[in-house]
Amino acid sequence: MRFDGKVVIVTGGAQGIGRACVEAFVAEGGAVVIADVDVEHGQALVAELGSRGSKVHFVRTDVGDARDAGALIDATLEWGGRLDVLVNNAGIIKTADFLDLAEADFDKVLRVNLKGPFLVGQAAARAMVARGGGAIVNMSSANAVLAIPNQVPYVVSKGGLNQLTKVMALALADKNIRVNAVGPGSIMTDILKVVMNNDEARRRILSRTPMGRTGDPMEVAKLVLFLASDDASYITGQCVYIDGGRLALNYTVPVKD
Repeated sequence: MRFDGKVVIVTGGAQGIGRACVEAFVAEGGAVVIADVDVEHGQALVAELGSRGSKVHFVRTDVGDARDAGALIDATLEWGGRLDVLVNNAGIIKTADFLDLAEADFDKVLRVNLKGPFLVGQAAARAMVARGGGAIVNMSSANAVLAIPNQVPYVVSKGGLNQLTKVMALALADKNIRVNAVGPGSIMTDILKVVMNNDEARRRILSRTPMGRTGDPMEVAKLVLFLASDDASYITGQCVYIDGGRLALNYTVPVKD
């Protein structure tokens, strides 16, 4: 119960990796605020976990809006009385060829994926400073290092997020706030489940994954919890990749049918 008595915010917590993080934190005693624009799924998750006795709360949040970011922190402090951990998980993608990508779509992705962690991270850090410290975990990606031609703003946003993680870590180190990032590879979220139904796409994804399988959202959540916990008390400014060996690979591997 590493998070017993602690209050945690997970942005983009209504589904996917964010939801897994919420479930993992409450399993270890944390009181969790789910921040998301998806009201339906957010409230449904609160009802589900609340019925099991977990302490959870939903705040509708557009992370790219400074007022929403500030309101999220205020609502968290009012509900939980403190803030110990922030997981900046909210993210979106926009698929388009580089030559066809619209400026508005580029801006939209960076607004959520990069500006969002800055705004929420800054507001959260101010609250953490006031009470003596905390931990922030940003959700990066293996694609902060690698590149996909038709995912221009996503790749750019995650590369920027890695640098933001380092800057935040340095700026907040003397305030007892640690800041790290997690970089997932191919994780079996609802989106990837659809993709994996296509045999060609499945073979392409697994051919670049030495472990020969996709990751589970809960595996990512466990890494997030480690970095947010006192077990990682001397780790800050790092991005830890959880990708089944993908970043180490400079060739493709055989795929079992």
